[in-house]
Amino acid sequence: MLDIRIGQGIDVHAFETGSFVTLAGVKIEHTHGLKAHSDGDVVLHALSDALLGALALGDIGQHFPDTDENYKGADSRVLLRHVYGLIKKQGFELINADITVACERPKLAPHNLAMRSTIAADLETTLDRISIKATTTEQLGFTGRKEGILASAVVLLGRNKA
Repeated sequence: MLDIRIGQGIDVHAFETGSFVTLAGVKIEHTHGLKAHSDGDVVLHALSDALLGALALGDIGQHFPDTDENYKGADSRVLLRHVYGLIKKQGFELINADITVACERPKLAPHNLAMRSTIAADLETTLDRISIKATTTEQLGFTGRKEGILASAVVLLGRNKA
């Protein structure tokens, strides 16, 4: 019998002065950067929260508080790999992840494969288990006004019951 769990995560970061954003571990040239204590990778932050939520292990802020200088400028890929280590320690593994990124700019289609590949490598899985979709909000809200980026992630985890 398979024990399965689902988790969902959302993250948002505002734009600030900069020349690139990091999304799903991929550095993408842009007219702005993302304001954050770490590298501001909304995709990996939402994904980490989804993984933690699936096993009721808290949230990314509890594990990596923005009040801790050890995480200032942190590489979110390192944080994601740590979170996935917690998942594996509980005997679970990723079945699949479905991620949606909402922003007007930058356009993400040219970076989709690189983003999926990075996540697949960090979660020790195959590319066909990682989906990333991009959407706009039709110029509505903070993402529509090009003030920031939102990411949402849903994961399915599983383990074999003895």
